[in-house]
Amino acid sequence: MAQAFIATPDAIERRLWLTEFESAKPFKDGIQVFPIRTKLIAKGDDLVALIIQALEDAKFELRDGDILVIASKAVSVSQGRLVSLDSVKPSKRSRILAKRYGLEPEFVELTLRESDEIYGGVYRALYTLKDNILTANAGIDHKNVPARSAVLWPKNPERAAAEIQRGISAIVGKRVGVSIIDSRIAPLRAGTIGVTLGAVGFELVKDCRGKTDLYGKPLLITKLAVADDIACAAHLVMGEVAERTPVAVVRGVPLTPKAQRAKTMIMPPELCLFMGVFKPRTLLRAKRKT
Repeated sequence: MAQAFIATPDAIERRLWLTEFESAKPFKDGIQVFPIRTKLIAKGDDLVALIIQALEDAKFELRDGDILVIASKAVSVSQGRLVSLDSVKPSKRSRILAKRYGLEPEFVELTLRESDEIYGGVYRALYTLKDNILTANAGIDHKNVPARSAVLWPKNPERAAAEIQRGISAIVGKRVGVSIIDSRIAPLRAGTIGVTLGAVGFELVKDCRGKTDLYGKPLLITKLAVADDIACAAHLVMGEVAERTPVAVVRGVPLTPKAQRAKTMIMPPELCLFMGVFKPRTLLRAKRKT
């Protein structure tokens, strides 16, 4: 017997959304990425209002299915996650690591506080684990902040993405996804690429296991990192220097009613190729203080 459909407003919306998604051919019209410039963001800024104003200034209209990609630094600054290095007292351990890796002792002290694990480093960068993401310096950055300052990763990026999504959707009346991203490096590759810290409103990871390839062979381990691919596309137009483009709109990726949490993007260490093969030795297991 078919399950009864109760026609509440939310159920109707979900049924329409599901029908659109199931009938759509993913990427049939290609994918477009639009850079959105904003004013300089400050502590306490309302990011929803700021993004709406930036879209109006650019004469850009959001459509159903658009994904707003936002630089994590914009979220962090608005949350007050900017730290003056002069307010940080470096420990003996941070001074030793700073000298070894060519970093400011205060910056290293922040990295020790923010990291879950520290595995080692190279000139100007410590190799760290934070929130189950391998990244340089626990995501702490010097760029595009005042001198003698550093900015930390945002607090609860998944919740921040959900709040921005609700605010934007309420104003423009469109179904949009929201992703908060940063940059990172890939092993043995020069340059930075995008990485998703938190996202809502679209499929973050597409599981291809069990599907067949061109020759009918089933895929055994393949998953498509949809959110991180979107982050990379947006990162390309957002830039790393003085572009003042902390927002991008990605168009053409089908939204989905499937609810996926940010933890969907995390690979357990025992299944990770890099962690499994190289087995990084923990140089320091840090205790967060901020």
